[in-house]
Amino acid sequence: MYRFRVYGIILWLTACVMTVQAYADEGMWPLNEIHKINLKSKGLNIKVEDIYNPNGISLAQAIVRTPGCTGSFVSEEGLILTNHHCSYGIIQSASSMEHDYLKEGFLARTRSEEYPAKNFYVRFIESFKDITAEILSAVSDTMDALSRATAIQDKSASLLKSYQNAYPGQYLEISEMLPGKSYILFVYTTLTDIRLVYAPPQSIGEFGGETDNWVWPRHTGDFSFIRAYVGKDGKPAEYSPDNVPYRPKKFIRIQPDGVRENDFVFVLGYPGRTFRHRPADFLAYEEEVRMPYLADLMDWHIQLMEQAGAGDRAVAIKLADKIKGLANTTKNFRGKLKGMKRLQLVENKRKEEQELQNFIESDPNRSAKYKDLLKNIRTTYDAMRPYAEFEFILDYITRNHVMLSVARTVHAAVYERQKPDSLRSSSYQDKNIDQLRASLQKNLKDYHEATDRALLTEIVTRMLSIKDFQSITLMIDSLYGMPARNAIPLYTEKIYRTSRLMQDSVVLAYLDKTPAELKAMNDPFIQLNNWLAPLTAKLRQMRQEREALLNKYHEDLLQVRMEYLKTSFIPDANRTFRFTYGYVRGYSPADAVYYAPFTTLKGLVDKTGVVAPWDTPSKVIDLYKKKDYGRYADKKLRDVPVAMIYNSDTTGGNSGSPVLNARGELIGLNFDRCFEATINDFAWSEAYSRSIGVDVRYILWLLEKYAGADHLLREMKII
Repeated sequence: MYRFRVYGIILWLTACVMTVQAYADEGMWPLNEIHKINLKSKGLNIKVEDIYNPNGISLAQAIVRTPGCTGSFVSEEGLILTNHHCSYGIIQSASSMEHDYLKEGFLARTRSEEYPAKNFYVRFIESFKDITAEILSAVSDTMDALSRATAIQDKSASLLKSYQNAYPGQYLEISEMLPGKSYILFVYTTLTDIRLVYAPPQSIGEFGGETDNWVWPRHTGDFSFIRAYVGKDGKPAEYSPDNVPYRPKKFIRIQPDGVRENDFVFVLGYPGRTFRHRPADFLAYEEEVRMPYLADLMDWHIQLMEQAGAGDRAVAIKLADKIKGLANTTKNFRGKLKGMKRLQLVENKRKEEQELQNFIESDPNRSAKYKDLLKNIRTTYDAMRPYAEFEFILDYITRNHVMLSVARTVHAAVYERQKPDSLRSSSYQDKNIDQLRASLQKNLKDYHEATDRALLTEIVTRMLSIKDFQSITLMIDSLYGMPARNAIPLYTEKIYRTSRLMQDSVVLAYLDKTPAELKAMNDPFIQLNNWLAPLTAKLRQMRQEREALLNKYHEDLLQVRMEYLKTSFIPDANRTFRFTYGYVRGYSPADAVYYAPFTTLKGLVDKTGVVAPWDTPSKVIDLYKKKDYGRYADKKLRDVPVAMIYNSDTTGGNSGSPVLNARGELIGLNFDRCFEATINDFAWSEAYSRSIGVDVRYILWLLEKYAGADHLLREMKII
């Protein structure tokens, strides 16, 4: 198996590695490739077919993909275990000043008390098929990069449409596994009636807050339970009080005895994206341009929202989900930036690419094909830099500004709904219109005018100093007859005073209007969206051409690197189902420092303070003082383990993934990585890459001793 080279740092890393008998290997393996690993020799005590069996029932059918996360069925009645932060939006949506479930926690003692989650889903894989030959039949060696990319996109769309007839009611997705080389069709079942069952209070589920995020040692009970429902006929259905719990083909058994240091574990889930096969110039752009700019902007935005909610709990609840998402991303970026500098990742990657260039030029045929490849890649990334702030600003406002987001959705829906249903984008088809309405209502529920207005003011101010936004400058100039910078306060005051998009009833009514009727409303946020439309179209075209070029370069780079290293590569993670394995193991992040693999209740109590995020429920502290551990104490630790670390290869999207022992039993719940492992998206090493999970013994102890949720323990066959 190809082990990723962490350029020039192997000697330094080796000094940090503990002497053990078995090591994890890099790799988020696609399911159809796990037979290539000798897992029995690594410590697996079940058959590979028990993990994935294309012709039968296996653990793979117990794993679900949720928006941005993973979960797993843990009972025969559709109960799903995932992270607290993966259900955070549901908990926040259910919360109010009267019922602050974020602060107090939530427990449904009966099925009728379970809270319906709007605009949420789970998907699980039914099958997949290699369609590489079908996709690549649409391209030829004579095509330029853009024509090739367009042909692949068109062929993918055509195949999705044709395959949809063979899989009615299923969600289909074509994923590029290796650039220009491998394409897989995935077939999923989607369940949309999802209900919240249990979430611990924030003082447990988010203990340590952003201070502890991406940090070890950790004492966070980052878990929650949701349940999937279907119609009485057993088929997927929208929410109805008459629906019944979904009965999965497979659910994962929980092992209440937990796990020990050095035990074999494996993780199943849907990791987001990794970029380990990308060139040095990609890494340099990330390190020098994109991540620093966005981290600074997100920090500013977070501070704005935190100040708004500091003295008003109702505002804090509204903004909690947005703050949490941005804070998680910006700390991840800071960790990556620190890791890239510490490991000199760009410099060492350039050294390897120089060796690759020497290899290319050593053969006339290779030289004729690849001699200018690395130079062309650098030229393309260099050309991106002058447009970077234009891209970042336009992306940020369209994704994070509530009113503009609502305006864009309404505008797109009105125009899409003029087309025949089958020709619309999926989001605007009749079958998805209820989900669209729910999404808009969720956006409006979280709307807070003061922070929304401040964000718009900041973004428009930045636009005025960027030449690519000159049309916006001229537009504001003409409206107020003064320099745009002086007119910004007048503009933002008017736009919020005159718009009606803050009202649910108005927004939902707008969805049914014609384009002419919508234009006649003269809503200023619709107008702002229209002003930005040519710029977003320009950016879309720019990216389409650039990505087509880079995809072809990356394809060629991958090919010549395989020739150079005489090996094949594991595909980068791309939100498709993956397997990774490792061992419960501590690590040494710095000279004279060693971190053990488990934290405990004692450590939690020792870390507890008076105020959030260090407050712990008094009942938890009382139970600890009484040593009321039940069956969940570890014999060696003489305490309840809270969290654990292991050297499996994970990344974003693995949040909520089950951590399984050698027998395929659940012993933990993945929720994070150590700060040193934020670099995992770009490089992995056994020495510093550690994932963090909630120990299942802490989950079960909280359910039994703290929450009194015996009905859930019985359902999972724990008692």
